Amino acid sequence: MVLSRASSDAARSSHDSRSRRDRPIRVLWLVKGLDRGGAERLLVVSARSRDRERLVVRAAYLLPQMDGLVAELEAEGIPVACLGRRRILDPRWLGSLRTSLIRTPVDIVHAHSPVAAIGARIVARSLPRRVRPRVVSTDHSLWDSHVTATRWADGLTSGLDDARLTVSEAVRASLPTRIHRRSLVVTPGIDVEQVRAQRAQRTAIRTELGLEPSTLVVGTVANLRPVKAYPDLLAAALDVVQLLPDIRFVAVGHGPQAGEIRALHAKLGLGDRVLLLGHRSDAVRVMAGCDVFALASRSEGLSVAIMEALALGLPVVATDVGGIPELVQHGREGLLVPPGRPRELATALVTVLTDAERRRQMAEAAARRGAALSIDTAVRRTEAVYHHLAAAGTAPRLGAFHGVVGTPPTSRDGSRLESTESLANIGEATEG
Repeated sequence: MVLSRASSDAARSSHDSRSRRDRPIRVLWLVKGLDRGGAERLLVVSARSRDRERLVVRAAYLLPQMDGLVAELEAEGIPVACLGRRRILDPRWLGSLRTSLIRTPVDIVHAHSPVAAIGARIVARSLPRRVRPRVVSTDHSLWDSHVTATRWADGLTSGLDDARLTVSEAVRASLPTRIHRRSLVVTPGIDVEQVRAQRAQRTAIRTELGLEPSTLVVGTVANLRPVKAYPDLLAAALDVVQLLPDIRFVAVGHGPQAGEIRALHAKLGLGDRVLLLGHRSDAVRVMAGCDVFALASRSEGLSVAIMEALALGLPVVATDVGGIPELVQHGREGLLVPPGRPRELATALVTVLTDAERRRQMAEAAARRGAALSIDTAVRRTEAVYHHLAAAGTAPRLGAFHGVVGTPPTSRDGSRLESTESLANIGEATEG
């Protein structure tokens, strides 16, 4: 008997589904660059926590000059390839990605920047169905932080995603309604135990930096880019050290504003009261030598540095932007101030620095909050999405998750959302 085309397609789909269940899921992580920013560092931590039996992961990046974390990913057993040229808008990387996916097919392409996601969607749709991967994208930054052209192209192609994740509720809320109602929040995490182990280095790092054991130290870890608002931080630091001359600041970070920030540091006469350490591969170790963590950012999707500070038990004084309030409750783990107001940042720092009992209470609350930020939870939830997509006979859109997790909750505007809680349920259903 000759099978109908529909029956043949159904049989093939069933066979393919069984084949996928019988082997590890093949995943490609795609990023703009592998410099030492927060989103990129998350990939390294995620690599350590991944399910090595059920996933086969490789990574690719677009900008060859941003390769600071390549060796660390490869040390975790993840092959890494550079697809692009020195300019992000050089379209040749699209051809390289397409060739790579044909020669070495994957089940999932997970893009971690808007430009990478836009290209991945287009390339995936151009591939024959037999090698066409599902596409997952993660938003690490607020929608308005991207240039207009990127937002336009992202919005135009977003419907080609099979799943869209965001690192915080703030990031999801910043997305256009048609996108955020289809997005899932997966709060990233850190290797809590590895971070906490650095507390043993407190004395050593202080000695190395010439800091007295009794000196109160404010630390920050942030790349030298406009969004991190280093001029605001330096202005606040100047106010603090003029009032409290024994306080010291240390800042870890590098980036395109390095020359400008060093010139401002000299102009303000901050000298050794504010140490600009540049890039440090041991940034968490430096943080372990501090007593308070500060961040002056104008925008944040979710700060990895704040998560690490909390795990170290550091009170946080930061700007009330993006996903930061999801990590730090004002008055509990630290103090939050409006962005772009260095005087208010300075006042909050002085409040914490001059009240030892309050600082102790905030440190304890910070440590409790940090303990809940394990990378394992985020990785398991993300892998649950991979498994659900890979097990489907056809590429489902996010609506397909409703059958696994039940009716999604309703947002403030009445639209239906898949929440972090719902995603946890996906994980339970997958693992069960």
